[in-house]
Amino acid sequence: MKWQEARKLFPNQFLLVSILDYHEEDDKKIVDEVAPIRTISEKDANKEFFRAKEGTIVYHTSNEEFVIYIRRDPLMKVGRI
Repeated sequence: MKWQEARKLFPNQFLLVSILDYHEEDDKKIVDEVAPIRTISEKDANKEFFRAKEGTIVYHTSNEEFVIYIRRDPLMKVGRI
């Protein structure tokens, strides 16, 4: 389902989702399609965020867009020194 649909079904909640589709813009992944797995209580959100398996993430539905910032390690750049 589209992120906007998930926001309507689970308003103002933390949600564990499986990421089905995304696209990249600069250093950002913009998530387009998700499969909601379950809601997460506010007190458990941080713990569940770090427990999430590959391809899943905890995100709050108050966010209009689902954006994941990609951290690039400057020491890993390929090139001449």
